[in-house]
Amino acid sequence: MSVSDDHRLAMWLQVLKLCRLQPEEKVVVLSSESSHPFNVDAATRAVNRVSPHTVRIEIPPIPPHRPGSDRTAFLGTTPLSGNTLAVEILKRSDLIIDLVGLLHSQEQLDVLASGTRMLMVVEPPEVLARLMPSEDDKRRVMAADARLRVARSMYVTSKAGTDLILPLGQFGTLPEYGYADEPGHWDHWPSGFISTWPVERAAQGKVVIDIGDMLFPIKRYVETSPIILEVQDGYITQIDGGFEAKYLRRYLESYNDPEAYAVAHVGWGLQAQASWTALGTRDKQQSLGMDARSFYGNFLFSTGPNAEAGGRNHSACHIDIPMAGCTIMLDDEPVVIEGVVIDPEQRVDYTK
Repeated sequence: MSVSDDHRLAMWLQVLKLCRLQPEEKVVVLSSESSHPFNVDAATRAVNRVSPHTVRIEIPPIPPHRPGSDRTAFLGTTPLSGNTLAVEILKRSDLIIDLVGLLHSQEQLDVLASGTRMLMVVEPPEVLARLMPSEDDKRRVMAADARLRVARSMYVTSKAGTDLILPLGQFGTLPEYGYADEPGHWDHWPSGFISTWPVERAAQGKVVIDIGDMLFPIKRYVETSPIILEVQDGYITQIDGGFEAKYLRRYLESYNDPEAYAVAHVGWGLQAQASWTALGTRDKQQSLGMDARSFYGNFLFSTGPNAEAGGRNHSACHIDIPMAGCTIMLDDEPVVIEGVVIDPEQRVDYTK
């Protein structure tokens, strides 16, 4: 599906309105050679229509660290690493349009701490058009955020055999609703989920990644047999199953980092426009896979770093595993039952 030039510009103007961009605000459009050229063009033109205080900074990409890797395959090092000049300029802006994908970097945390808000956009225009954010997306995500902030435990089960206990409360939450409208807020267009990080070294139980669940950044559905992860004291201690289990085991081993096996962020999807089937319809290199990470009612389990939340794990290896059909309990109260969001405040308002 192609998106016309006029449509791309209109989309960006709508998202900038959601970001509450004002004419007096200073904006940086951050790009690199890896940025989608249509996004660079449309973002720059749209921002210039709203604010005359706009600059575009293009930074050189970093060399690839992994075979066929995308932005989520090797974390911590970004094109901003060591570039103090660029970081200082970014800190002085009000809004950053990140077309590079900084993700899990100290530089990103430093910029956000200055009060700058940041919107990451790396998906191609046709994905952006299909997953346009709305104020109702924020309503649902922030309702979930309010529940998650006060919870002290998450309990996840599934008919496939998942039985996972996640003590909470050490770290904050990460609401993603698709636009950056508050000082110091980072977000990602497209998105739509809520997550947090469990207490370090506290997660216990079993995760069964069933046939049809997905592995990122490997970008594949599990197809041959379920993958069974044993979790003890916050770490994956055993990986059993067929081919995909073997692949996952070797992928983790390739980082030569015991911290890669830690349980990282956990949460659930709230984007009703996202599609479970999308991964099978696109070239793997053309999309980051936000449909899978955000689809309504998923359980998003991940491994690796928690440093962006203030934790001690700085692993470069990060795996996201969107799972369908799970039940999620917060302090013994369900928010998702077998993949269906049941909290009325988190349901889609189809009247708008």
